[in-house]
Amino acid sequence: MKAKHIIFVLAASASATMSAVNPTVRDMARYVYPENVAATPAGFAYLPDGESYAMLSADGKSVIKYDIKTGKEVDKLLDLTNTRENSLDRIEGFILSDDATKILVWTGKESVYRRSYKASYYTYDTRTRLLRPLSNRFATQQSPVFSPDGRMVAFVADNNIYVRKIDYQTEVSVTEDGARNSIINGVPDWTYEEEFQTTCSMTWAPDNLTLCYLRYDESAVPTYDMQRYGGACNADESAELYPATWSYKYPVAGKPNSKVSLHSYDVETRKIKEIELPDSRIEYIPRIQYGPDSQSLMVATLNRDQNHFEIYRVNPKSTVAKSIYNEDSKSWINPVSYESLWLGKDGFAVNSWKSGYNRLYFHTYAGALIREIGEDSHDITAYYGSDAMGNHYYQAAYPTPLDRTIRRIDRKGTVADVSAQSGTSAGNFSPGCKYMMLSYSSSESVPQYSFCTAAGKNIRTLVDNAGFAAKAMPLHASRDFFTMSGEGGIQLNGYIIKPAEFNPSTKYPVVMYQYSGPGSQEVLNRWNLDWQDAFAKAGYVVICVDGRGTGGRGRDFCDIVYRNLGHYETIDQIAAARYAASLPYADKSRIGIFGWSYGGYETLMAATAPDSPYAAAVAVAPVTDWRFYDTVYAERYMLTPQQNEDGYRNSAPLWRTSSLKCPLLIMYGTADDNVHPANSLEFVSRLQRQGDFCDMLVFPNMNHSINGCNSRSVVYGRMLQWFNNNMR
Repeated sequence: MKAKHIIFVLAASASATMSAVNPTVRDMARYVYPENVAATPAGFAYLPDGESYAMLSADGKSVIKYDIKTGKEVDKLLDLTNTRENSLDRIEGFILSDDATKILVWTGKESVYRRSYKASYYTYDTRTRLLRPLSNRFATQQSPVFSPDGRMVAFVADNNIYVRKIDYQTEVSVTEDGARNSIINGVPDWTYEEEFQTTCSMTWAPDNLTLCYLRYDESAVPTYDMQRYGGACNADESAELYPATWSYKYPVAGKPNSKVSLHSYDVETRKIKEIELPDSRIEYIPRIQYGPDSQSLMVATLNRDQNHFEIYRVNPKSTVAKSIYNEDSKSWINPVSYESLWLGKDGFAVNSWKSGYNRLYFHTYAGALIREIGEDSHDITAYYGSDAMGNHYYQAAYPTPLDRTIRRIDRKGTVADVSAQSGTSAGNFSPGCKYMMLSYSSSESVPQYSFCTAAGKNIRTLVDNAGFAAKAMPLHASRDFFTMSGEGGIQLNGYIIKPAEFNPSTKYPVVMYQYSGPGSQEVLNRWNLDWQDAFAKAGYVVICVDGRGTGGRGRDFCDIVYRNLGHYETIDQIAAARYAASLPYADKSRIGIFGWSYGGYETLMAATAPDSPYAAAVAVAPVTDWRFYDTVYAERYMLTPQQNEDGYRNSAPLWRTSSLKCPLLIMYGTADDNVHPANSLEFVSRLQRQGDFCDMLVFPNMNHSINGCNSRSVVYGRMLQWFNNNMR
């Protein structure tokens, strides 16, 4: 075993100083966030006519209407130099009402969790030019939603729902029981937001008379306490001498979740009804959304094991709920089924992998199956809608799992591609699917955004990122895609990045990179400029392999990890390291492994495997025991610890510390509300108990992403230094 040493560095607060004096960190900054981010169309929204769109101006002072075909400015929907009653210097974003006569704008954005935020919102009437605060009672609001007629806005403040009637400038309290760490109305709790990817739990009826919402009672959920420090980044002066405590509700695996309930609010009578659903097994309601009429509230539900998915059509007036879709799984329900539920005028579509690959299933609102759309041995990864001629548009992992192609299928079942087959294409379709804003990139092409017809004919380029390309391409290293044989001959996809000025007769150190989480994909034909390119410049071979459990290759490839996380992933990552060792230009004695979050977890699993071949390892924000992680994610793949005790123990690096054979560096943020610092500290504690240790780098007041104040370049600069010290 190589000697290991420990350096406890509380260093993110000094990262600005380090970037000035540390050449590795200074050079790394060119490759990583935020310098590696290409431009995207900012503040974009289609207008109801399907022929025009709105965008926020670069200076944040106006919302401009453009013609799709010509790109010419048609009108200024909002001009901050010409508003009445109130004025703002600039805005950060906007939301259009359904008829585009009203606009919600915001400024002063404050993050709540990863996706959610509070801000100071204003309503603007495009006809009267009146700019008014959304609320006279609250300085900031959360998740505002226009009513369909644009005359009301529902929003959340201090865990309660309010309705603003724009015409009368009145503000009505819908709920009054909201309280921090107890009751939440209208917006999700931490777990729902993180794992069901939602920030709003309210929906208006098409007739504007009813607002339906979810209520989360998290009073029984255990409280998680985290400390904040003074720091120099994300500074908190109040915590300079005595750390401050921030508390929130976080249910770890096996513990109580929030009790979620469904409610309707009658705008005219101001009465609230609780809508009881008929199945006692319901644990989660990940989505609520109205269908085409006010008697069709669609409610997506899951049991706690997340292997039974059911959709109810609810009449909020009568509170009658009718089951119209049922699905059971031998493992877990693919989250795309409820996260991408599509509601049309005449029916709804569910994307499900129940046949073995993700396919689209169209149903009437009575629940009858109308049509099934699918690909042979290819997952459908997104659905965009249909046009007046009955053509349906979707994205598929086609022609290989590495690509994303936009495809069209007509009434007769004929399929045609409407984007390039090679690379990653995604579409943002106009109302009626006449046009699409096409985003495209490949491993050798920076992201570009253009308007096309639905058939794929280019109209004009919206963002070409030419300036970014001029800066990025000299830094970018080519990705060479390959396949390798894993356990039992299974084929695994990967890519290799070779060092700058590559010499095939030289033996290079190798860094294996992976994420490995269920349904994820790192090996994709898409643009990526990041730390890998800096490592190639520094003389490393970087290899990434997507093992079993990852996405884009159907259900069986993915759900083999069910109840047994880390097992097959580790077998495949070690096989990938053996493959790397077989390359004539790779030094088999100098192979390292790195990962972040789930990738950090898998790094520890692979580094503690009995046959681990690694010379060094780096884990950022790793899970070390799934008992420490949240209910929705951990139980989706593992069930509860009570149901799967052996699975939890066998999948935990925490119980494998005695098998660690290589130098290890762990990094994490002290304000990580996702993968808590306890994961790393418990792992280190067990190393110390056995008379061993690892290196650590701690980022005060940083969350799971470790962003800002040069911290991202510090992460990768330190990682490069670590591998240099241990593999050179």
